[in-house]
Amino acid sequence: MMTSSERIGDVVLDVQGLRTYFVTRWGVVKAVDGVDFQLRKGETLGIVGESGSGKSVTALSIMRLVPSPPGHIVGGKVLLEGQDILELSDGEMENVRGSRIGMVLQDPMTALNPVFDIEDQVGEALRIHKDMTGEVLETEVIDMLRKVRIPAPEIRMKDYPHQLSGGMRQRVVGAIGISCDPAVLIADEPTTSLDATIQAQYLRLLRELQELTGVGIIFITHDFGIVAKMCDRVAVMYAGKIVEQGDVRQIFNNPSHPYTEALIQSVPKMEVREERLYSIPGQPPALWDLPQGCSFADRCRHTHDKCLEAFPDVFDVGDGQVSACYLREKEAVSAES
Repeated sequence: MMTSSERIGDVVLDVQGLRTYFVTRWGVVKAVDGVDFQLRKGETLGIVGESGSGKSVTALSIMRLVPSPPGHIVGGKVLLEGQDILELSDGEMENVRGSRIGMVLQDPMTALNPVFDIEDQVGEALRIHKDMTGEVLETEVIDMLRKVRIPAPEIRMKDYPHQLSGGMRQRVVGAIGISCDPAVLIADEPTTSLDATIQAQYLRLLRELQELTGVGIIFITHDFGIVAKMCDRVAVMYAGKIVEQGDVRQIFNNPSHPYTEALIQSVPKMEVREERLYSIPGQPPALWDLPQGCSFADRCRHTHDKCLEAFPDVFDVGDGQVSACYLREKEAVSAES
């Protein structure tokens, strides 16, 4: 098995200053507000945060699937292998989805069409992007299902989604996502509906497929336990912004943002007997009425006057780890000197 340094190659996706806003009757919802990250070939980047932090909207923005109205991508760049896909026409973007970027959605029952069998749905992208038909298409569909460990694929490809278990449906969605050998695969909380045993099998399957194809994976989750198993790097989102980013081991061993620290403390530790599990106090802010300063200030035990005045810059705290927190301002200056 390859190590992460051997598996990871050049940058395949470079997101710069991405902003996606929703115009509502309450005001402008800044769902994604200046997001920056890179994804390399063969790398898994975890995007983690509470519900409503902007993780899924970031994925939909990359795919150009934000419902409009009310949503609009108002700024930034999404460079896929050097090409800004935000500048493509709708027709050109249709050729990108499924071929160069694949996506695995959270709920396989709603991602799959109940009136088409598995062969039709796995084969759709191959027909559109690779012009496959007839026996060649059927053979490729069987091969895709075999790659995702569907037993007896020659038989199961004639089934409909309701005839498959939840784990098998999620594997079929994965087969659709990788069918055209994309450079990037976005997995939006793909294990939420799976039990613990199937979840572990599915995570192992994604790793094996990545080693086989070299695909870069964006893994969206709220579970730091999955991040520890699955990801090479992690970006922590809060209220539409990335507040910390770095290597997974660095983040776990030395979290530099109070929100990251709180999320890690929220993960139950099986070896420690706790009378009461830790929870983050308060609630995330309304995205249509964000505070002037740091969005996490009213939930943070380190808040001081500066936090209430302006959102902090992103500070480099060393070894590629960055944090948007005034606590790290002095560390960043020391690292530079």
